[in-house]
Amino acid sequence: MVSLQTPVCEFGKPAVDFALPGVDGRVWTLDDCRGEKGTLVMFICNHCPYVKAIRDRLVRDTRELLDYGVKSVAIMSNDPSLYEEDSFENMKRVAREYDFPFPYLFDETQEVAKAYGAVCTPDFFGYNADLELQYRGRLDASRKEAAPPDARRELFEAMKQVAETGRGPEEQIPSMGCSIKWKEAP
Repeated sequence: MVSLQTPVCEFGKPAVDFALPGVDGRVWTLDDCRGEKGTLVMFICNHCPYVKAIRDRLVRDTRELLDYGVKSVAIMSNDPSLYEEDSFENMKRVAREYDFPFPYLFDETQEVAKAYGAVCTPDFFGYNADLELQYRGRLDASRKEAAPPDARRELFEAMKQVAETGRGPEEQIPSMGCSIKWKEAP
């Protein structure tokens, strides 16, 4: 299991459109997921210990961000043939079990992850109302284990700031996680 860190935020980089199937049976586009004051695009999966460590906090923070006009979407881009836990059926189960307050989408071709430049799970892309990148940091100090309950809520604070000012914080600590499980080239 390769552990990677996300690159530094490219402020102003535009969000990439997509049309991906969700666990709810509908196809979602970027516009469907867009929030009035901000949009958080997250690359996650089911099997990664870094994601498992933050799932409860991710649900809490994305639910609270709705009050600030920030909507979120989660995309699973791993090759599920490498990890059965990442199958579409298991995506449905996890979304139900954790009551995800955001669409959970399957990027079967991995084209969306490549277009965004996603490298690991979790990988967070926080956009302002104009869909310009403002945050590419971590959720909090969690790694393979959850950080202490009183850990600073870095992603939540950053996206709240984006909603209020249109700009993300200058200082951002990269997210860390398992590498995306890319399909082998035919």
